[in-house]
Amino acid sequence: METKILKIDRNNVDYSYLKKAGNLIKMGELVAFPTETVYGLGADGLNEKAAAKIFKAKNRPADNPLILHISENEELIDLVEKVDDKTKYLINNLWPGPLTVILKKSSKIPAIITGGGDTVAVRRPKDELARLFIKECNTPIAAPSANISGRPSPTNASDVYYDMNGRISLILDGGESDIGIESTVIDMSLDKPCILRPGFYTYEYIKEFIPEVCLDDSLVDDSKVPRSPGQKYKHYAPKARMEVYVGDKSISLIKDLAKKESEKGNKVGILVFNDYLDEFSDYYTLSLGNKDRLIEMSHVLFQALRDLDRNSCDIILAQGVEDIGLGKSIMNRMKKSASGNVNYL
Repeated sequence: METKILKIDRNNVDYSYLKKAGNLIKMGELVAFPTETVYGLGADGLNEKAAAKIFKAKNRPADNPLILHISENEELIDLVEKVDDKTKYLINNLWPGPLTVILKKSSKIPAIITGGGDTVAVRRPKDELARLFIKECNTPIAAPSANISGRPSPTNASDVYYDMNGRISLILDGGESDIGIESTVIDMSLDKPCILRPGFYTYEYIKEFIPEVCLDDSLVDDSKVPRSPGQKYKHYAPKARMEVYVGDKSISLIKDLAKKESEKGNKVGILVFNDYLDEFSDYYTLSLGNKDRLIEMSHVLFQALRDLDRNSCDIILAQGVEDIGLGKSIMNRMKKSASGNVNYL
């Protein structure tokens, strides 16, 4: 299969491209498309055979559920048993946006979408191009991140192509994703709503709309098993060994470790904030942005991990942040990228 890329000018959308992508979806094929979080790997979410192609293309475990993407809030009604008042309030305020809600599924949802469970995850992306694409498809779009399972999520079309060339029909190239990490996932099917995966919408922000919301035990205690099936798997990992250091002494320690690893003959990759770039000029070093603007860090993190892999780094030494606000969402990804090798100093 030849994977084609169609580059779309967001200021002058060529609707024939969207129609071509929509027709492929209707034929049961896979199309990668941009969202504000990361690129998604889309299939008809009500077509069991089409959804099965996602698992094959990504090498994704069958018990890892898929998120359905819709273009309008009203489309949620047909996909779930009931939309309660709390959920209505939440989505009326935060959709379209980087928020996925979990509710009891309706009978029309194939079991392959939910991993055999009785709930379904749904979101309405903020990205206008994503919504136009979904609308053209005229069906909810099942779409995990458009990468090989376990690898860093792609935030641009070229990174999708690197993983998916020959595996899927088409990539809609809408430029770089704005946010760079996946959506916040909140389980609204429980008596007490619970955040299973942190994202751009932080725990503190969600509490403004649902004061009783809680965090999954695994997000506050690394020894706990995640409630969300997909969160138990290895995610976001570069090929290189990765270590993360958080705290006032992180830079001095990363310097010492970089020197030792280099002396062993290892190629060292460094990820630090702008303020410290000059201190690592002897190594392949990438910026995490401004330390006072964590949205910059979330935007570049996955792409930076891929760049370090492409430069054949043997070890990545990265500066982390406190587990507060958006920092908790970023550190959730960094911990998984580093296989839990995070050190607080």
